Amino acid sequence: MSNPSGLPDDDVAAIDELGRVYQAFKDELGKVIIGQEQVIEQLAIALFARGHALLMGVPGLAKTLLVSSVAETMNLSFSRIQFTPDLMPADITGTDILQEAAGGKRQFEFIKGPVFANLVLADEINRAPAKTQSAMLEAMQEHKVTVLGDTYKLAPPFFVLATQNPIEQEGTYPLPEAQLDRFMFLIEFEYPSHEEELRIARETTGAGKVTLDHILHAEQVIAFQELVRRVPVPEHIYEYAVEIVRKTRPGLETTPQWVKDYVGWGAGPRAVQYLILGAKARAALHGSYMARLEDIEAVARPVLSHRVITNFAAESQGMNSTVVVKRLVDEMHDGAQ
Repeated sequence: MSNPSGLPDDDVAAIDELGRVYQAFKDELGKVIIGQEQVIEQLAIALFARGHALLMGVPGLAKTLLVSSVAETMNLSFSRIQFTPDLMPADITGTDILQEAAGGKRQFEFIKGPVFANLVLADEINRAPAKTQSAMLEAMQEHKVTVLGDTYKLAPPFFVLATQNPIEQEGTYPLPEAQLDRFMFLIEFEYPSHEEELRIARETTGAGKVTLDHILHAEQVIAFQELVRRVPVPEHIYEYAVEIVRKTRPGLETTPQWVKDYVGWGAGPRAVQYLILGAKARAALHGSYMARLEDIEAVARPVLSHRVITNFAAESQGMNSTVVVKRLVDEMHDGAQ
């Protein structure tokens, strides 16, 4: 017997379980992270959709603490890489070391680098030079690394959560568009509200460190990722994803005139894939057995804002890519009613 959504009963039960796990996940993170509910939801969507995320925010908003807490809650192996201008690819991937074996012989042995973890925090990722970025790009896209001609696979699940400081640009290397496109989401951290900041002052200045419970383990994360892929998507959701991505491209006749005026480059086909995957993951996390319009509207901003490149005319008007995406979503929402 199947559910009206098209999912078999065991998948329906699994989505119900995922909803309970997600609530427990939020409760657990709430022990150390005050506020940032939208950030936590977007991070969970990216993880269960098997995507990487770029975290953007000023210092002191608990970006690093959030990532390490996610790894602890999910019982995943975790490593942090502090990106610096002198960071070399071998510092990330690992390298061959000459070791003395039995019988006095010497042979090379590969020593794994910090990228060999389930959850990798790439702190201030835009501080590393191009050669190091290319090594990171291979790991993100191919889930493998190549060292001296030998290829080593990264064990699933594998996520890269990178942080980037939006205000300090001295000594940084802007991420190339090809690498930005590998990040499913751009997650923007906002300043806390007055009440949240009061809680931060009261609750984080005492003694003792909170120990988080393990809500999941690696095999469960992989199973839930496969479940998310099976969530049904109605045809109009596919059409929405394609339409909004195509509207970001200034070279098409169907693109609104204001987009042509303010956008230099639009999003590519990978944005369509991530819109659909994000909608599937959000629906499952919220206990829905089918992707909905509200799900795809909710993920449009983190999927598209780093893929839409505005021009000088937009900058002079104070219009950035986030504003462009919000206006597109609002126009499409109004047009659907």
